Amino acid sequence: MGDVLSLAADNLLSPLILFFVLGVLAAFARSDLTIPEAAAKALSIYLLFAIGFKGGASVAAHGVDAGLILSLVAGGVLSAAIPFVAFALLRVMTQLSTTDAAAVAGHYGSISIVTFVACSTALTGRGLDPEGYMVAVAAIMEAPAILSALWLVSRKAGGSQMDSGLWREILLNGSIVLLIGSFVIGAITGKEGLEKIASFIVSPFQGVLCLFLLDMGLVAGRGLRDSGKYLTPGVFAFGMLMPLVGSCFGLAAGMLLGLSTGGVALFMTLCASASYIAVPAAMRVALPEANPSIYLTLSLGITFPFNLTLGIPTYIAIASQVTGG
Repeated sequence: MGDVLSLAADNLLSPLILFFVLGVLAAFARSDLTIPEAAAKALSIYLLFAIGFKGGASVAAHGVDAGLILSLVAGGVLSAAIPFVAFALLRVMTQLSTTDAAAVAGHYGSISIVTFVACSTALTGRGLDPEGYMVAVAAIMEAPAILSALWLVSRKAGGSQMDSGLWREILLNGSIVLLIGSFVIGAITGKEGLEKIASFIVSPFQGVLCLFLLDMGLVAGRGLRDSGKYLTPGVFAFGMLMPLVGSCFGLAAGMLLGLSTGGVALFMTLCASASYIAVPAAMRVALPEANPSIYLTLSLGITFPFNLTLGIPTYIAIASQVTGG
């Protein structure tokens, strides 16, 4: 427990968390502080590009092996399976409709790339570098959860929610295309390619991430401020319980795959996080009747800050304990 509290204290005093907190406080105070939408989009593009490219370069150095393939398979399976667990919990803990519960569940099977980066940063700072191919696992885990959520709704409705427009939204979502594309380019160009653009994607990375988290804090704060009526005790409790449940699946998968301490902690974080980019975009197309105030407030307003402040230190401490790292 002492290790968790120590890690949490270090995490809370990091620039990343403090900028997120600044954004939340500014939103609650109704400050006119804002990040222009175009700038926020540019920050997001930069982060996805840098994460994907560095991950691809790391895989090029590591090489394709059974560990990579099995990790990709495990990530896809867990992304498809976790929404069913989340849906069952929501039906027990809340009074949400089938559609809203399925939409929320889809967010928790997918991943938050910024939570992934925050955990990677914390691990690197402690000398627990995860396997480089984990960024590919993150990319794989974006889409299967969306399909599971739509199946849950179509089963209840007795019909199908899938059409060509939705498939296009899922498979050609900008964040997925950029992340996978950058990963492939990084894998092709390898170490030499990374060295050529290191001054752009390595040194400025932390500063850009701080600005992005400031914007996320503003968005999360406004959501919490304006959507309080949807945060019943059951919904609020789910937002903090589900990350812990998901992390258990990630822990089991990481141990079975024989990942390093950093890899296990990062797999736990992926399974504990909730999407607020790719899945909301797909839900707007596939389930327009679902209430975005519920699924966005849960994923971005509750689970995201929980993982940043308490979740990541907990996952790292548990992974270190069970792997002896």
